Amino acid sequence: MNSRLPAILVTGGAGYVGSHTLVELLAAGYDVVCVDNFSNSSPEALRRVERIAGRAVRRVDGDIRDRSLLDLAFAAAPIEAVIHFAALKAVGESVLRPLDYYDNNVGGTICLLHACRRAGVKRFVFSSSATVYGIPQKLPLTEDMPLAPLNPYGATKLVNELLLRDLCASDPAMSVASLRYFNPIGAHPSGLIGEDPRDIPNNLFPFITQVAIGKRERLSVFGSDWPTRDGTGVRDYIHVVDLALGHVTALRYCARSTGFVPINLGTGRGTSVLELVKAFEEATARPVPYQIVGRRSGDIAECYADAGLALRLLQWRATRDVKEMCADGWRWQQGNPSGYS
Repeated sequence: MNSRLPAILVTGGAGYVGSHTLVELLAAGYDVVCVDNFSNSSPEALRRVERIAGRAVRRVDGDIRDRSLLDLAFAAAPIEAVIHFAALKAVGESVLRPLDYYDNNVGGTICLLHACRRAGVKRFVFSSSATVYGIPQKLPLTEDMPLAPLNPYGATKLVNELLLRDLCASDPAMSVASLRYFNPIGAHPSGLIGEDPRDIPNNLFPFITQVAIGKRERLSVFGSDWPTRDGTGVRDYIHVVDLALGHVTALRYCARSTGFVPINLGTGRGTSVLELVKAFEEATARPVPYQIVGRRSGDIAECYADAGLALRLLQWRATRDVKEMCADGWRWQQGNPSGYS
């Protein structure tokens, strides 16, 4: 398959952020090779990606801890860069299963980096997280602030960042962009791909859409006594398509630079739980009944990004507002009430 741009290996490409990034990569003219074991995703997502893009996705099905499988993936096309999404990602589950999280998230990254070395690939975009910051000492969060994750999931992201930083220090030709996501929500405007949480969602937005469609009776709001403007928690919600486009710009950045750089991907604006509920109701004309319950252990009051570095280095900024996030997320939920099943 000929392409105007080089081939990109994408691990975890069938996942929520991964599938949206595949769409944007294909739209930008890249060839893509997707490695996924579908432990928390569906092959149907890749078929939907191909419908949206009108182009094929090369698939190599399996686990990134499998050396022979990775070598097969790197041989599938002339790979020039890697985008690494594949990871276990449930914060609560990580507290109960830290060994599994370190084995998969850190061990998998080590296996992948060994494969990159064997293939001579020097450009790497890493899916990190704002969880590496822990409790914010001040806001907005900038990339040079102290890192102190509060759970094993966040700790695995930080360990991988330290590993990638050390790798760049050892090899001056390496170029790594570590993208620290804030809170992706929404879906592709086609309604064909979106967030498909298994069992109980880990994030707020799927709970809102499940209440709106009648799968849940009401939304639980964890605390109304936080030191915020309306007493509910404030987060930096970013449209998943904006986030996906951030990966395309990060690839271009890695093609013209070397070394390790962490970059926040957020809007720079905080939205409270009740503000998100109101925006959803206004965007969809669907009521979202809720009840105030006690705070959850480990939660924080506010978290939002300073996204200035992304603008300066990547020429990227988030352009879609909360109402658009809600409308697109609701379109996905309506068309796919049981996700990809």
